[in-house]
Amino acid sequence: MKGVIFSGMRPTGKLHLGNYFGALDNWIKLQEEYRCFFGVVDWHALTTGFESTEMMKENIIEMVIDWLSAGIDPEKSTLLIQSHVPEHAELHLLLSMITPLSWLERNPVVKEQVRDLDLKENMGYGLLGYPVLMAADILIYNANAVPVGEDQSPHIELTREIGRRFNSLYHNVFVIPELKLSPTPKILGTDGRKMSKSLKNNINISDSPEIIKTKIMSMITDPEKIRLTDKGHPEICVVFDYHRIFNKKELPKIEQKCRNAQLGCVACKNHLAAILSKSLQSFREKRKYYENNRQLVWDVLNKGSQEARKVTQTTLVEVKKAMRIDYVQ
Repeated sequence: MKGVIFSGMRPTGKLHLGNYFGALDNWIKLQEEYRCFFGVVDWHALTTGFESTEMMKENIIEMVIDWLSAGIDPEKSTLLIQSHVPEHAELHLLLSMITPLSWLERNPVVKEQVRDLDLKENMGYGLLGYPVLMAADILIYNANAVPVGEDQSPHIELTREIGRRFNSLYHNVFVIPELKLSPTPKILGTDGRKMSKSLKNNINISDSPEIIKTKIMSMITDPEKIRLTDKGHPEICVVFDYHRIFNKKELPKIEQKCRNAQLGCVACKNHLAAILSKSLQSFREKRKYYENNRQLVWDVLNKGSQEARKVTQTTLVEVKKAMRIDYVQ
């Protein structure tokens, strides 16, 4: 094993293609090389979704079913629920004491969230401080690598700063993790924007062939190619972007036919829908098993959370000892 990795996802229910290629596909590969802890970070979900918690439990189970169906192996990786490992919260509290407010206020990711969610006048303490909770998630496992997309790199750098500050103030307890950028293909939503459930432009990896076809038929294509006889520009077509990922073998032929007005958009979409549905067939079959055995999924999470606590409790003992707050009578 090359080392230890912690990575987490907010429980938002069934995963879409952007989630899969942005994180899950990489997790599956990493579990062959690293000691992996994969967390359902439900406390993080509360930083922006504290008003709507009624679907949290269902979202957790649906997301983890997708993890298992895609290839995350509980025999190789530890799957945990953040709130079932309370040491995350205790370390978060301790790290918040040594984290300057200015570090949090300059975080570009938080600034973007405040802007996108229109929270300028109503930003919660939890949202401002959630990078400290993320740091606790990572540092408590002494993870030496964190796989994230480039947009999350400011959080990892902040984690490194907090870890270094703690080690400098007290004692070298924490491993300082390295950023492990995940190469991810560009997955756009059906409307050409970033794929998102809130925008309703997502294709879920669990979608049926019929739903996949309906969504693909609604995709944005080259606005200048209206008729079959119009020459296309595949470089600006969302459908062609999907062919790049799921149909590499036929890509040159499809590009040539599109540019030469030999392939219509409807036929191109139908072909893509068939290929995408076929590529997800094995996943859907595995998913049926876990859908019919949901208690098995909860058992995996409960067992993993208990395994995680053995690690986090040990780390927390070292943290308190270094801070000289391990009061024993």
